[in-house]
Amino acid sequence: MPRIAKSLVDGQIYHVLNRGNGRQTVFHKAQDYAVFRELMQHGEKGYPVRLLVYCLMPNYLHLVLWPAHGAMVSS
Repeated sequence: MPRIAKSLVDGQIYHVLNRGNGRQTVFHKAQDYAVFRELMQHGEKGYPVRLLVYCLMPNYLHLVLWPAHGAMVSS
């Protein structure tokens, strides 16, 4: 059964999850985590999205985002 696309609404908070293919490791060493955190900081400065909280695990990541516009979140 296909997944139904979520409606994206302005002013809402979104939970974003990304997992490695086949649950493969995404972050292999400490430097991988550090580089990803730097990229998130760079993204926060360039886009009207607030990063409220995040969790980085070896094979997946969780982000809780508060975008200015719902359309900024890819479904």
